[in-house]
Amino acid sequence: QVQLVESGGGLVQPGGYLRLSCAASGSIFSPNAMGWYRQAPGTERELVAQITRGGSTNYADSVKGRFTISRDNAKNTVYLQMNSLKPEDTAVYYCNAEYMDTGYRRYAYWGQGTQVTVSS
Repeated sequence: QVQLVESGGGLVQPGGYLRLSCAASGSIFSPNAMGWYRQAPGTERELVAQITRGGSTNYADSVKGRFTISRDNAKNTVYLQMNSLKPEDTAVYYCNAEYMDTGYRRYAYWGQGTQVTVSS
């Protein structure tokens, strides 16, 4: 019932930038938290950045100072501004949204994934 639609992936040169977007729809509840995960070949999926409804953020050490996560609560949309991109940032990036109902039950949903490739 909940759908996450991602956009913004692509191919960029080292030092370049990309902006990822993810819009959540299909629920009467707004997401308590939204974030981005990534998975490169031969690695496990890892958290890149997460933001709560109140604006608290959490970043992986490898992206601190280069990536910025933000959200528009009115549009249930989360963004990831990625600057100073490095080849090691190459991965499939997945949007994540977490919901909590009135019974304090939590539900997690995932986007389809978008490819980010950083190469010269």
